[in-house]
Amino acid sequence: MQGDGLKERVLRYWDAEAAIRAATDEALAAPKLVSRISLTTALGRVLAEPLRADRDQPPFARSTRDGFAVRVEDLPGPLRVAGQLRAGEMWRDRMLRGGEAVEIMTGAPVPEGANAVVMVEHVEHSGDTVRLMTGRRIQAGENVVPAGAEARVGDLLVDVGTRLGPAQVAAAALAGYSEVEVYARTRVAILATGDELVEVEEQPKLAEIRNSNSYSLAAQVTAMGAEAVRLPLVKDELEATEQAIRAALACDLVLITGGVSMGKFDFVEQALERIGAEAVFTGARIQPGKPVVFGRAPHGTEKRFFLGLPGNPVSTMVTFALFASPLVAALSGETDSRWPRWTWGRLTAEARGKEGLTRFVPAMVKSSMEGVKVTPRAWQGSGDVACAALADGYAVVPDGMDRMPADAFVSVLLIGGA
Repeated sequence: MQGDGLKERVLRYWDAEAAIRAATDEALAAPKLVSRISLTTALGRVLAEPLRADRDQPPFARSTRDGFAVRVEDLPGPLRVAGQLRAGEMWRDRMLRGGEAVEIMTGAPVPEGANAVVMVEHVEHSGDTVRLMTGRRIQAGENVVPAGAEARVGDLLVDVGTRLGPAQVAAAALAGYSEVEVYARTRVAILATGDELVEVEEQPKLAEIRNSNSYSLAAQVTAMGAEAVRLPLVKDELEATEQAIRAALACDLVLITGGVSMGKFDFVEQALERIGAEAVFTGARIQPGKPVVFGRAPHGTEKRFFLGLPGNPVSTMVTFALFASPLVAALSGETDSRWPRWTWGRLTAEARGKEGLTRFVPAMVKSSMEGVKVTPRAWQGSGDVACAALADGYAVVPDGMDRMPADAFVSVLLIGGA
């Protein structure tokens, strides 16, 4: 990743995305701290060791239904019921004989000699005998999971670099992992700049606004399992901005909101130049979020990634989702990143584009068995937090399209969520 100071370089969205993807390779390769933690606290963490099966799964042929274990060649019967098996019990008497059936519960081991399980609702009872209902057919292996069909001892269950969700936690528990090795949480510095900002608990004056960006970014960072480090507000002063950025570089990734445009009092880029930062791009042809800056800045013998995000709240959320989330995932050790998060749906109303820009339009996203419906919302631009709070995502109108008609299929950027 080469840079030439903060020389202006505004990229199309796809080129900016490619630059971020290239940077994630560096982030993944960087050394990472590892710790061993309880499985009960591992949800959302990124695995630093492979999880392997400690025995065959299942360790026995398992019934998938309540019913009767039988030999298919004995059907339709009648068959004498030789006993009953519940989950957790083994049929220890002997191999199942011809003309016999064993009543069996879901999850119980199938008796030796049986080769299928007939569902209880598919048999007719008469005293201590059962027979297959007229018209029913069953094949060998039906309603039975063979021993080792899911995994063999030593098989890889969950690989290094996987973010642990409920299914992965279940796999770890089944293989006997009460503790797992995970990568340390990525520390993300969040630095908001601007004379107009006051803290949330303060009563703003007429020309002031509360600092929502630090909180929205912290929420997005936390949703990814990383550690959000919210730093004090910085006024629009060059020296103060430089000092604050230097301090923030102690974290793994630095997010700076505000001060990245071309205004007289936008000092972030000047401060970054004084620090010796290099920019990969100084803007992306998107709306909202065009004045986004991405690069690296020195910190001791190392360099840290930074993103200068626009100060308008909706721009901040969108540019985090597009550009910061893949970096957070890679710095966390996540090898198969699902960030940014996208879906695909059908517009219920027209979505308008803007010449020369890839446009992200706030939208309601409703999913059902019939598909995903995307309804653009009327909004007042990148400062309209009220609109963003009622939106589920952002419909994408590609560069070069002035409009997408109702009923067209559209990509949707999703914000937040684990």
